Amino acid sequence: MDIAKTIKHMLGGPEISIFYKFHKPPYGGGNQFLSALSNEFLRRGLDIGFNKIGRNTRVCLFNSFNFDEDKLLSLSKKYRPRMVNRLAGPIGIYRGTDDNLDKKLWELNRRLANHTIFQSEYSYKKYLEIGLDFGDHSIIHNASDPKIFNREGKIPSPDGRRKVRLIATSWSDNPKKGGATLSWLDENLDHTKYDLTFVGRTKSKFHLAKIIEPVASKELSLLLKEHDIYIAPSEDDPCSNALIEALSCGLPTVYLKSGGHPELVGDGGEGFTTKEDLLQAIDKVASNHKDYQGKIEVTPISEVADMYLKAFKIT
Repeated sequence: MDIAKTIKHMLGGPEISIFYKFHKPPYGGGNQFLSALSNEFLRRGLDIGFNKIGRNTRVCLFNSFNFDEDKLLSLSKKYRPRMVNRLAGPIGIYRGTDDNLDKKLWELNRRLANHTIFQSEYSYKKYLEIGLDFGDHSIIHNASDPKIFNREGKIPSPDGRRKVRLIATSWSDNPKKGGATLSWLDENLDHTKYDLTFVGRTKSKFHLAKIIEPVASKELSLLLKEHDIYIAPSEDDPCSNALIEALSCGLPTVYLKSGGHPELVGDGGEGFTTKEDLLQAIDKVASNHKDYQGKIEVTPISEVADMYLKAFKIT
């Protein structure tokens, strides 16, 4: 940002404001995506700021409930920028709880938002199923940072002379992330043919799988590139950033047919519904690894940023 823009930003607020409580990684998917999106905006020289609104602010992107609500309400009322809400969920279904957080989000959205961005078709339709219509909206998948999550240095497809390397990752230890499924897989996998690695946090028990504590993005990308197939066992996951990171690194995916997984993977992997299906899906992808890898399609962060700017009405 040049000096003139910096002064304008300091005196009148950023043109684009992002309201979100960022955390130093490793952290959850929303944190990772919004960091990547912010970096793409900054790369383009756009005037963006965080958790502040001023008279120069044209649009404010606020994320679900991860922000200072009182501050946002006060500043949005004072300066009246275009307000865009980014939603995953429904949170009650994703977390497996019966709380009223989704209804509260809908009420806040009705008070504040001019437009809502859903992270997947699944998420949008699921909200409608529980009677929550958010009105004017877009559906925009997440994307990963291409400087980190890419195919550079990716190991070749397995050729039968080594074990096929499976990997799963998760920042959250929520049971709906599929820990029990991975534990079952560890017990029933043919370990003479496959190796299994889990990176992240989990409450499940493993015996033969390699377990690695949460790591920063650059280290995670290196681990992903050292593996062949990604396992995505999470349930009702609206738009898994972990899955997008793996696909971006060139890993065909075996995924639970739930949430936004089918949208993200497309023809770049195989879905399963039962644990027995899981073993068959892994064998199928392993036997045709190059074909599945060639069918992986991920939307780059540059295109995702364009879609966000369209929703912002900034060109």
